[in-house]
Amino acid sequence: MRTTTPRRWRSGTEPATARSDLKLRYLLSLTFTPLFALATVGFAVWAAVSPAYGAPSRGTLTGFAVACGLLTLFAAVDLVVVIRRRRTEL
Repeated sequence: MRTTTPRRWRSGTEPATARSDLKLRYLLSLTFTPLFALATVGFAVWAAVSPAYGAPSRGTLTGFAVACGLLTLFAAVDLVVVIRRRRTEL
């Protein structure tokens, strides 16, 4: 009888059927997507109404708005992935 070799050798002690906690990922994505979206809007509005030479500069506030926007996108994509995986696996 011929034995097959796995495609990838596992280097750790994780089980062969390890799965992520989809309920926790769903809860975190559901919580942080609107939170980061509100932070994006807040920083963008703050950057728009701040004076030209204010204490936090417009560039800093714009950078925070962009960073929060990227985090919003990441959380939203993760939420879509988790919802799709929960429908197929559970």
